[in-house]
Amino acid sequence: MPRPEKLSQDDLQTALETLESWSLDQGKLYREFKFKDFVTAFAFMAKVAELAEEMNHHPEWFNVYSTLRVHLQTHDAGGITQLDLDLAGRMNQVLAAG
Repeated sequence: MPRPEKLSQDDLQTALETLESWSLDQGKLYREFKFKDFVTAFAFMAKVAELAEEMNHHPEWFNVYSTLRVHLQTHDAGGITQLDLDLAGRMNQVLAAG
């Protein structure tokens, strides 16, 4: 599989316009998810873990009780790539599916 390329600032800004609830934080894609309780947050993380493993692309995340904070970047590319946008979009889909 070819190495993903870091997105240009323009491409990244365009993508963020359509990627609901994601923003930039410290040069990474960022989103904070809030759930009704820990079990719901953990169930979401378990679903996303399976997707991330399929994609061979793993998030940086931090969970306390019902809050999950996620940062995405492609370390090999030194920034945000299409792979990060794809994972963020899939995370949004998992959330919407409940």
